[in-house]
Amino acid sequence: MLQHPLSGALAAPRRDVPVMASQASPRVSVVICTLDEHEAIGGVLDDVSADLASVPHEIIVVDDSLDDATARVVLERTRVYPAVRLIRRDGAGGLASAAIAGWDAARGETLAVMDGDGQHDPRLIRRMLERLSQAPVDVVVASRYLDGSGPGLTGFRHWGSRAGIGVSSLLLGLRLADPLSGCFMMTRAWYETVRPRLSGLGFKILIDVVASARRRPRLAQVPTVLRSRVGGVSKLDLRVVFDLLALLVEKRTGGALPARMTQFLFVGLTGLLVHLTVLSTGRALGAPFWLGQSCAIFLAMNWNFMLNNGLTFRDRRLRGPALWRGLASFYVACLGGAIVSEAVGAGLHALGAPWFAAGATGALLGAFWNYRAVQRLTWRPTAAVRKARTVLATLAGRAVR
Repeated sequence: MLQHPLSGALAAPRRDVPVMASQASPRVSVVICTLDEHEAIGGVLDDVSADLASVPHEIIVVDDSLDDATARVVLERTRVYPAVRLIRRDGAGGLASAAIAGWDAARGETLAVMDGDGQHDPRLIRRMLERLSQAPVDVVVASRYLDGSGPGLTGFRHWGSRAGIGVSSLLLGLRLADPLSGCFMMTRAWYETVRPRLSGLGFKILIDVVASARRRPRLAQVPTVLRSRVGGVSKLDLRVVFDLLALLVEKRTGGALPARMTQFLFVGLTGLLVHLTVLSTGRALGAPFWLGQSCAIFLAMNWNFMLNNGLTFRDRRLRGPALWRGLASFYVACLGGAIVSEAVGAGLHALGAPWFAAGATGALLGAFWNYRAVQRLTWRPTAAVRKARTVLATLAGRAVR
């Protein structure tokens, strides 16, 4: 990886840069998503502001950090760079939803996104802007895998990225060298086209953006190499892969099977294995079917709650006392599903259906009930919004839109 040029993560803001302040309609809005990246964000803002000094622009930092360190650095920069603004989110997570929040608040003719950890070269913004102006293009992507570029990744991140690119290209037919890129630019017209269909799930927003319209976007690519990370940690882990696969299913099915439902059903399949294992154990021990089915329902329910809390709904994850309250509400939400599962399973078994088929059918029908119910009682869609403390800070003090 290329070495980042910053010598000090908390270096003082540069005061020799003639900043062109944000106008009523900036030419470009750059959204920078941060998660505990106070060591890097100051230098990133310095570099982006310097490179775009002659271009009407705005920079919107969307911060999901667990503490105020990153926000303090950003607010310090707003005293020097009038084009910098801050959106602070508490109780809402994920790079995709952060990018969408920034774009919704943006006023620019073109919209860009980049990470706040220093790995993306700030000069990419101007290069993508120039490429967007050269020909009718909807989206310009900074790719790690074009001629003249390299990934800048090692180990698990390299192989995980390559695997994700292969699966994405296969399922969606995208003609992109790097569909997992976290740095790209698009026209406002394209964003307004895809905005109603964006899922905002996980960390791979580019696939969401290019695969959510009825027509394929006109694409262009510029080469890049990731630099050394100054702050923060890698977001690529198995949970990100889980999100990516669910998102691909949503886009491949044209939204008929939403990403979160895909995840919920996958967790339900693992719960079904738990259910059938317990049920078969009860059979082996000579327990009556109704008792084995009841135990299987209870244990599978607890299994599903823990996995959904950590995977499917981790952006609304319940912790501490809220975890136990959530478990109680999960029981209530799934009560209808349990009744459906027990009634269908027992009824089919009484009619002579094999115990395996009876138990599986009951569990699957109960799962559809559960998905709708838990979103209303346990992981409510508006819970994170009600808890969120969103602060929009701008030196100019102008309205967002």
